[in-house]
Amino acid sequence: MRRIAINMQNVLFCNAIADTIRGSGNELEPYPIDSPDDVVGECKWIAPYALLMEVTGYTPWLLAERMKIRNAVKEMNPECKIVLIVDENVEKDAAKQVKQAKKDGLIDQFIYGSISATYLADIVDSL
Repeated sequence: MRRIAINMQNVLFCNAIADTIRGSGNELEPYPIDSPDDVVGECKWIAPYALLMEVTGYTPWLLAERMKIRNAVKEMNPECKIVLIVDENVEKDAAKQVKQAKKDGLIDQFIYGSISATYLADIVDSL
């Protein structure tokens, strides 16, 4: 069972993603993390296969802040896949930055918030 750490701004959305991943049949075990401040510490004991984090246009979910978390997690667990989720309709600038981070090889995948939850689970499974 591969562990997936999830940190989103909206707890309901985070739990919905966790439920979808759990029920996807892809042998993925989600671990929702409530606060961005807790991500690094939680990932230390979770040792996730992948870390999903939401990026927005304001703190503490800015891309720069997420990249600091990414760096700390990668230092502990270099094999952890980093996946960023962004609402491409509301956060147009953040979406462009996230896409560039993928092009620059800083993250393993990015996902737009407008996709279906089932598709998201399959993307994570295919990393």
